[in-house]
Amino acid sequence: MPSKVKLSPRQKIKYRIRKRITGTAERPRFVIYRSLNNVYAQLIDDVSRKTICSVSSISKDVKGDSEKRTKTDKSKLIGKKIAEKALENKIKKVVFDRNGYLYHGRVKSIADAAREAGLEF
Repeated sequence: MPSKVKLSPRQKIKYRIRKRITGTAERPRFVIYRSLNNVYAQLIDDVSRKTICSVSSISKDVKGDSEKRTKTDKSKLIGKKIAEKALENKIKKVVFDRNGYLYHGRVKSIADAAREAGLEF
């Protein structure tokens, strides 16, 4: 018998969003995850269940650039890097998945930086 686990409010919102949002090869899902200190962004093709590309604030190509920056500045850098990788993979349009987080602060800065770098969503 499975135990009943109370979900956090963010998990409930996340599941509600994921029912409606799916990514394809032409228009992948742009997912953001933010931990206490770091930020992660991925482009996911839900049809073939594969991650197309990903960037995080702890990856090697970003770590040197993000030393002694605020969390919001790191988020802007992540948004710019994920857009560059997407354009390298010939991806212009994405579906934005905020992963249950409010569209505010770090999540907003990632989205704005990705839009400025050329992604459409």
